Amino acid sequence: MAFLPITLEEVRERGWDEVDFVLVTGDAYVDHPSFGTAIISRVLEDEGMRVAILAQPDWKTNKDFTRFGRPRLGFMVNSGNVDSMVAHYTAAKKKRSEDAYSPGGKAGLRPDRALTVYCKKIREIYGNIPIIVGGLEASLRRFAGYDYWKDEVMQSVLEDCTADMLSFGMGENQTRQIVRRLNNGEPIASLTDIKGTCYMTKNRPTKKGAIYLPSFNEIIKSKEKYAESCRIELDEQDAVRGKPLIQEQKTGWLVQNQPMPPLTTKELDEIYELPFERTWHPTYNEVGGVPAISEVEFSITHNRGCFGACNFCSIAFHQGRAVTCRSRESILREAQLLTQKQNFKGYIHDVGGPTANFRIPSCEKQKKYGLCPSKKCLAPTPCKALKVDHTEYLAILRDLRKIPKVKKVFIRSGIRYDYLLLDKNDEFFRELVEHHVSGQLKVAPEHCSAAVLDKMGKPHIEAYKKFAQKYFAISKKIKKEQYLVPYLMSSHPGSTLKDAIELALFLKEQKLRPQQVQDFYPTPGTISTCMFYTGIDPYTMKKIYVPKTKEEKAEQRALLQYFRPENKQAVIAALTKAGRKDLIGNRPECLVSPTVMGHATERTARHKGSNIKNAKNSKINTKKERKLTKNVKTKKNF
Repeated sequence: MAFLPITLEEVRERGWDEVDFVLVTGDAYVDHPSFGTAIISRVLEDEGMRVAILAQPDWKTNKDFTRFGRPRLGFMVNSGNVDSMVAHYTAAKKKRSEDAYSPGGKAGLRPDRALTVYCKKIREIYGNIPIIVGGLEASLRRFAGYDYWKDEVMQSVLEDCTADMLSFGMGENQTRQIVRRLNNGEPIASLTDIKGTCYMTKNRPTKKGAIYLPSFNEIIKSKEKYAESCRIELDEQDAVRGKPLIQEQKTGWLVQNQPMPPLTTKELDEIYELPFERTWHPTYNEVGGVPAISEVEFSITHNRGCFGACNFCSIAFHQGRAVTCRSRESILREAQLLTQKQNFKGYIHDVGGPTANFRIPSCEKQKKYGLCPSKKCLAPTPCKALKVDHTEYLAILRDLRKIPKVKKVFIRSGIRYDYLLLDKNDEFFRELVEHHVSGQLKVAPEHCSAAVLDKMGKPHIEAYKKFAQKYFAISKKIKKEQYLVPYLMSSHPGSTLKDAIELALFLKEQKLRPQQVQDFYPTPGTISTCMFYTGIDPYTMKKIYVPKTKEEKAEQRALLQYFRPENKQAVIAALTKAGRKDLIGNRPECLVSPTVMGHATERTARHKGSNIKNAKNSKINTKKERKLTKNVKTKKNF
């Protein structure tokens, strides 16, 4: 095994006088199957192509882009494992100080909107050379859509970046077909029939069975049309029943072919057993490597796709809702490979995927008819046709635990607890708690308000309560002190101040003190982002409340961490605004005391004497609260 070349010297060491493809990426080069660049480059190599990696090129000059000369067949371009704007900015649009996908975690090594910047530079230098874009940024921005950072609707990234073709979804089989046909001498303009790809055309296209989406001009004028378009785009993201989609952009027409079918078990096995080096390129050693690998270096991906399809998550629009998985034998071979690595300490950090405990299709009929459009398998209540079975997954985990040198196998990529509860056999639940939890299990209730959870596409909070009760009961039975760490989200579309207060009260009741809270982030390609921009639920076409101002978002976020001393003033202001002064006081049911660091909130000058005493007590309480909030573990005794 060897890294693919990243310099001209490494190309020459292989005896190549030219390369077939240059793969340009906004990430550092990490040859691990958790990184899209690694997978696609190894697929190209498997197809007999000579491929060079151009990682994080300097986009301000031509030097890096001419490093390998003109490739024989073309360029493949991605912005990295995440959208470049998400990589650069927080939900508050503040510049991030670190980039986990860059050497040493250094920020600023890729441009904003990297896909467009890279492609335009290639086009400027090489003219009409074939350019194919792929990866998450391409996949999620393939249609005209709302851009949070510009606060406007942008045309398809394919028209913006001037590439010839866009590969959406995971991309392996599209890549194989593209390179074979280019290698056979077919011009890139003729490759208009490959599933899982998009292309642009100047004239109004006709394609059998295609759906014409509202045009760019229509969706910038009508939020109703925008919501309609988003719903159709996601509904047709199905390899069985999905239809081609056509959308007029500013100066041409975007044509999306039907989605590429998910990889079969055999195909997934082949992909994950390609000759990956499983670490960063040695050139990054001096700066300490690439931080993003730390979570995945000793993790195993066993599945793809997610029929959970939360509205704020991009997986359904990228990977799709159909779940496919690797074979038991392939997973065990990878585990054996991990134990041979010099820095393996005995711990497999994860055996998962988008949702760890999905291993079978959600129902039988989807194999013939596809997944139901505009419906969810689990929310707000489970579909009656849903199949639940953890037998095979549990058997794999048991086999992994038996491998010599393996001390512990964790599950960290997320358990869908509502699905787990539907399993009539408790064996997986018991063994999860006993063998696969590292003292704390991360779960994602996200909220407690039924109205908000419906907009999120999540189950109602009763499922979380039932799961937590059972989790702690099993932990107690096996005499382990273990915790739940809940993921929570503030300011999601549909969440009012009243809903945020409801969640704060729920957290207090459950004795939960979340150390981290995610403010809703309108990332490309999600239904929740559509709601954020339009103020419309695209499935009901009814208007919904959307918290957008800094003040509203700060209030909701503070309420979820009402126990923090620095949030007291904001919480008091929010409760006063909501007419809930009954929750300000020293009674057990209150969220905050009526004083903040010794300053009166509702007291008059005649209470100055008692205020002095209260100020002293406040300082003591503040120290206690700070000590409490340092503990990220949260436990509920039911």
